[in-house]
Amino acid sequence: ASEEMKSEILPGLARGESIGAWALTEPHCGSDAAALKTSARRTERGWVLNGSKMFITNGSCADWVLVTARTDPDAGHLGVTSFLVKAGTPGFAAGASLEKMGCRGSPTSALHFEDCEIPHEWLVGGEGAGFLQAMKTLEFGRIGMAAFGVGIAQAALDEALQYSKERSAFGKAIIRFQPVHFKLADMRIAVDGARILAMRAAWLHGRGECPQALFSAAKLLATETAVRCTDLAVQIHGGYGYMAEYRVERLYRDARLGPIGEGTSEIQRRLIAQETLAMF
Repeated sequence: ASEEMKSEILPGLARGESIGAWALTEPHCGSDAAALKTSARRTERGWVLNGSKMFITNGSCADWVLVTARTDPDAGHLGVTSFLVKAGTPGFAAGASLEKMGCRGSPTSALHFEDCEIPHEWLVGGEGAGFLQAMKTLEFGRIGMAAFGVGIAQAALDEALQYSKERSAFGKAIIRFQPVHFKLADMRIAVDGARILAMRAAWLHGRGECPQALFSAAKLLATETAVRCTDLAVQIHGGYGYMAEYRVERLYRDARLGPIGEGTSEIQRRLIAQETLAMF
């Protein structure tokens, strides 16, 4: 963005005084980002946005939203541009927070734009650059989701380990039974493997390297590990694992977002396969 926009917006975001959101997904398209329909029409005074977004993190409480919109309907992914929209701008409305299975501490909502007029200077990064920006954002987001998966998987292991040491059956702690401690061993192996791959992805990204397949692999492995580990943790807890009173019930619900958000597991496998096949 321009230096003026950066100086106006970034300090408040960095200090936590304002909240940002990124609006890519639409009601009719998630994985197929190039199929978005939200439009931006140039006028003498700026741009006019029309369309809707769905499943937007922080959408209901954001002060600023970075919106991807189509500026050229005939240019495919090269016809997508990013715009900043400020909360309270006429024609912009955020829906109420959606009821979700998990991750309820993170508000998610729909966004609506109806003849929403914004100034020229709120265009970010050049006309037609929006799709590439989105792909770069998802690339970094996959590393974040890998960390999300590792954290939940580790929490599930911690909870299962503590519970299995405290819970007794047939005169001894259940951790002493092979079916339980084998589950714990499998969880530890999976968590450590996911953590190593996630840290490698973050390290390479920090060096300016962009191995797309590795980023996808880190996200895929970590988030699917979280699902497996929370499932095992619930099983170790038995009936108590199904009760909202115990933390593993929440972890089980939260983990399920991982294989969906920031590109589904299916998309990650597709990206990994494409890069692998290109090597031969």
